[in-house]
Amino acid sequence: MRLVVDLNRCQGYAQCAFLAPEVFTMHGEESLVYSPWAGDEHREKAARAVAACPVQAITADGLADPADAPAGAGRVAPDAR
Repeated sequence: MRLVVDLNRCQGYAQCAFLAPEVFTMHGEESLVYSPWAGDEHREKAARAVAACPVQAITADGLADPADAPAGAGRVAPDAR
């Protein structure tokens, strides 16, 4: 999963660092340091951190795992047209 933090939007609330310390850390009181690539072992914590950001400064590509999608999701049955 690829993570991007808009550091201009980030206000240093540190919710991400609290929820996913393996991925996000605070350097000092206001500076966020993060790993732009989170492995599968950190997927759940990173997802919680993205959702918890009060200013929505964090975005994640690859957050949804296709294996978790129900069978047939996104497909239209041929006779349903």
